[in-house]
Amino acid sequence: MKKLALLVSGSGTNMQAIMDACASGEIDGRIAVVISSNHEAYALVRAEGAKIPNYVCCKKDYPSTEARDRAILDLLKRYDVDYVILAGYLGILPEFIIDAYPNRIVNIHPALLPKFGGKNYYGIRVHKAVIEAGEKESGATAHFVSAAIDGGPIIRQQKLTVYKGDKPEDLQKRILNQIEHPMLVSVIKDLCDGKISVVDGKVVIKD
Repeated sequence: MKKLALLVSGSGTNMQAIMDACASGEIDGRIAVVISSNHEAYALVRAEGAKIPNYVCCKKDYPSTEARDRAILDLLKRYDVDYVILAGYLGILPEFIIDAYPNRIVNIHPALLPKFGGKNYYGIRVHKAVIEAGEKESGATAHFVSAAIDGGPIIRQQKLTVYKGDKPEDLQKRILNQIEHPMLVSVIKDLCDGKISVVDGKVVIKD
């Protein structure tokens, strides 16, 4: 059974989907630790309710961003995690964390990368940009994290239609519920089952 670390910042709906899949046995893994960048994140309440060890590593509580990130790395090592899952984490991981877990950190981005990815594309901003660009389709992308923001090897993508009259909030909700939750669960399931590897910078998934 693989040990997962979940990095969170908000309500924790992706985290809840993972918790449910672990509890049902769909994912052959367990959440060993939850780390939040935000003291007010409802994800912490979910973690407490499930008796999962949880911590807050907020930038304002540390003398520097690097000190905060070092604290995160210390927790990941303390809990000896196999995979790190960015479940709605609003932060950019430094290279020293990425290097410590090569091809073992997974993010889900609410757009069809490489479109609408990078430093300024996060949260509702992504969906606003998609609608303003007149895109007919959007979706989500699960990928490994690399030093390039939203630029790591793509594991899985799925599309849906952008409807005329969609507001950013409408698109966000639809992608989250229809694509992000099930996609993240399926990717973590395959990781824990040893079906995903990276060969020459490309993701290979065994049948």
